[in-house]
Amino acid sequence: MPTGRVAGGLLMALAVAVGEVAAQDVDRIWGRVETISGDTYEGFIRWDRNEGSWVDVLDGSKPVPRDNYRIWIRAMEGEEVRRVRTVELMGFRISWEESDPEFPSWAEAGIRFGQLRELKVTGPDAALLLLRNGQEVEFARGSTDLGEDLRELVVEDATGGTVELGWRDLDRIVFEGHPAVAAASARRLYGTAEDRWGNRYTGYVAWDLDEILTSDILDGEEGRRDRQVPFRRIAAIERGWGGARVTLEDGEEMVLDGSNDVGWGHRGVQISDPGLGLVNIPWDEFETIRFHQPDREVGYDAFDGGRPLVGTVITRGGESIRGAILWDADERWSWEMLNGSFRDVEYDVEFSRIDRIERLSSRGARVTLRDGRVLDLEDSNDVSDDNKGIFIAPEGFEEGLGPEETEWVLVTWDELDEVRFEHD
Repeated sequence: MPTGRVAGGLLMALAVAVGEVAAQDVDRIWGRVETISGDTYEGFIRWDRNEGSWVDVLDGSKPVPRDNYRIWIRAMEGEEVRRVRTVELMGFRISWEESDPEFPSWAEAGIRFGQLRELKVTGPDAALLLLRNGQEVEFARGSTDLGEDLRELVVEDATGGTVELGWRDLDRIVFEGHPAVAAASARRLYGTAEDRWGNRYTGYVAWDLDEILTSDILDGEEGRRDRQVPFRRIAAIERGWGGARVTLEDGEEMVLDGSNDVGWGHRGVQISDPGLGLVNIPWDEFETIRFHQPDREVGYDAFDGGRPLVGTVITRGGESIRGAILWDADERWSWEMLNGSFRDVEYDVEFSRIDRIERLSSRGARVTLRDGRVLDLEDSNDVSDDNKGIFIAPEGFEEGLGPEETEWVLVTWDELDEVRFEHD
């Protein structure tokens, strides 16, 4: 029998105390993994090594609905956006319309695991996502989270046994909150990181885009001696010249170098910030991190699968338009991500966490979060004049009309002053 299979009465037999232990693990991804060979494994899930919490983000690309292109075409009437192709064959002329090359058929996307109900593998690098609101979204390409580049999917059952699976093994994953009697063998890393500009981010940590659990190991050399330090013993890490200063929980300090965990080759510090989204801090921009317990763990019940974006768009001419919002002719759900960067720190900001967006210039925008934090972002078509437009449906959105049935108003980036989002 596969080592990860959960027998019918297994959970009943566990001698695990309910209460403090269970509360410590509500933030961990739990699900039932069904394989193409017919085996089923249920337990805590570690995805592609660097995701293990509900607030972590599944990365990929999503197809841009054809309806979005039609909305864009109608709104851009008068502009040279249609591309008509013509060929002549044996005296006949054949013409057809192609999509504008500036309008992509696929877009980078990300979604927090807590928004998912199911993931169904549909191809070598593709999956169909069923969200908790009933919406279905196709994800594919462009990420080690999907496809044969998946580094591994590890399932830890309620007894602490594990099984490692590859993309080719997977058929379907059903996500749900974990049973009260299940306790993980290790906790998710959590802490507060600071970049060299003084900005701080608190959330679930992926160190070097690889280590995410207290049982994971920090590798390095102290002098010429190899050191391997479990993260559960580490209180803080500070970047230094060519290495890092590591402070342990008991106060001991050591200076480590000689590995990608603490120096050259480090892939960055990733923070899954519950109140923001995802922050990627390159090693050169990283200053220090302090590990600590979260004030409140974010469980599966904190997510609803997302809602349509609704708000008020204010133009530079002073006009206010309230309605459903289609951002950059691409994002129209609260689970989607606004992308940008500042001083090489990259941000994926979940729209559900955004209070308002203000245009600063042709190259950037100011994003105010619902918790009051302010981000000045650039280097993305989401927050620059590469934005394909902010579309508003003043009528029909509350009746649940589809994009093609709704009349949309276009506000270009040059015309935009700010957007104020509404949240339930």
